[in-house]
Amino acid sequence: MLHPKRERFKIKAVAIATPLPDSTNQWCPRGCERCARGKASVLHKESRTGSWATQQAAHLSAHIQPVGEWRRDREERGKDKEAETVKNWEEMERSYEHKIPCWVYVLFFLHFHSVTVSGAPLKQEAALDNGATVLNHSMHLVHRMENLLTLGNSSDVSLRVQTMNTDEVKVIQAHSLVLTLQSDVFEELLLSRNNSVLVLIETSECAAVFDKFVRYLYCGDISLRLDQAISLHKLASKYRVWGLQQGLTQYMTQHLSSDSPTGHVVSWYNYALQIGDATLRDSCLQYLSWNLSSVLQSGEWGSISEDLLLSLLQRSDLILQSELELYEALEIWINQNQPISSTVETALRAVRYGMIPPQHLFRLQRHSPLMVKYYEAIRDLLYLAFQFHSASPIQLAKYFDVNCSIFTPRNYLSSSWGTPWIINNPTRDDRSFSFQTQLGPSGHDSSKRVTWNALFSPRWLPLSARSTYTELGSMQPTRTEGGRPRIIVTPATSSPDFAGVSFQKAIIVMAKQQGKVIVRHVYNFHQSTEESGDFLVDADIQRRASEYLIDSSLYLHVVIKPLYHSLLVARK
Repeated sequence: MLHPKRERFKIKAVAIATPLPDSTNQWCPRGCERCARGKASVLHKESRTGSWATQQAAHLSAHIQPVGEWRRDREERGKDKEAETVKNWEEMERSYEHKIPCWVYVLFFLHFHSVTVSGAPLKQEAALDNGATVLNHSMHLVHRMENLLTLGNSSDVSLRVQTMNTDEVKVIQAHSLVLTLQSDVFEELLLSRNNSVLVLIETSECAAVFDKFVRYLYCGDISLRLDQAISLHKLASKYRVWGLQQGLTQYMTQHLSSDSPTGHVVSWYNYALQIGDATLRDSCLQYLSWNLSSVLQSGEWGSISEDLLLSLLQRSDLILQSELELYEALEIWINQNQPISSTVETALRAVRYGMIPPQHLFRLQRHSPLMVKYYEAIRDLLYLAFQFHSASPIQLAKYFDVNCSIFTPRNYLSSSWGTPWIINNPTRDDRSFSFQTQLGPSGHDSSKRVTWNALFSPRWLPLSARSTYTELGSMQPTRTEGGRPRIIVTPATSSPDFAGVSFQKAIIVMAKQQGKVIVRHVYNFHQSTEESGDFLVDADIQRRASEYLIDSSLYLHVVIKPLYHSLLVARK
């Protein structure tokens, strides 16, 4: 027995192919009274719920050859006869192109897409034991809908799109049924109109892409460039086309790394902030924070707003080469934007001068016009930074709060704070290597080094799931397909110099998107844990095309962030 949805689909397909009399608006070739009720007014009221279409399909089954008989007859005629039938169907459809009302195509289009069909023209349904097949003409139907919009056949409304504050006008011949089914805003506008013309006033950016927006309402797909995303998102929000709006938000989130002449992430962030889209806003802010070093070198840096700049400067998860790089980029931004003095002072006080080596601080005091001009506003911070670099951190902790932001490093990519690690064929076996970092950011510790051991395992099981001891007494960890990736970073030695210092570790995972290497994820963990519990927990590195791999390799950067803490209560 055929699935009910499949059977209704075949009935509707045959009903569309039925020739219509020239002088009537009826479906039924017998011209019965029930079919005569298929007028536009009835469709406008009932087609939104599908009730009228369901009743009509059931009614048509009484006038059309039963599907089961038609299928058996088709199988007997063979494949050649089947191809001839499809060809005759298409020729008959073309011959009645100007006789079939547009709402018939629209109704068929909507109900056709409510049935799940495969992407192949003809496919055996594995779920059906009786060998039933599915005819898929969806692409042909989309093409017909596109032609309906392009040619304006049976159009009953003219969209007059006027560009705001100009005389430019764009006219689009459309069909009220399609517009109302896709947008309740269009439904309200069409109900309140006095004639067949609907005047819409849009900004120049939205007017330029309005034809793309209308085409989506007919065909369900859209082509766009990066610079068109905001305009289309505004139209989707204004006319409450939620599917398009959500699709555009997803598109923008996935194309943050794409190259554009003037940049687009900052403008998308400002737009998300304006409309209150928290998902898009947070995605843009995270991308800017994790890829700040490349953003600083782009033309997009100068377009960052004051609020966004100050928000970035407060973050400790910024990924960049050094704090000096951030100061120099800040100087460029201030020279380009010329903000008021209070904004400059707030931005300069957000720089972590304790993370800049003293020799560079001396140079900035002498040769940086910005620091010379605003020296009095940051004098106390510079004085504290020089004390931090000259004294022992343990002694400094007796008198100052060393847990404040000026003594907290960000995720610096320079060799003093970590190292890159490229793991080829990461699913093959365990890997390990050693590297060194500076003990701390203080000048007092600049000559001291800490050696670290890093271990990566693609399939590591917890202790409870491993074998315990072999006959020789050595513990052998179990490797199975059920294990998860794991990375461990531990100091190779201990030293009295470690007193008063704890180490926060960050594992930066790189990826390639739209041909650009970007930060895919950052995993943070502290010295006491020695590893990140959720490292690559959602990543499928078994696939060569995994979004976490670049050319089948895992690109990591290990960052060590020394944090000083007070051993004694600070004196007042």
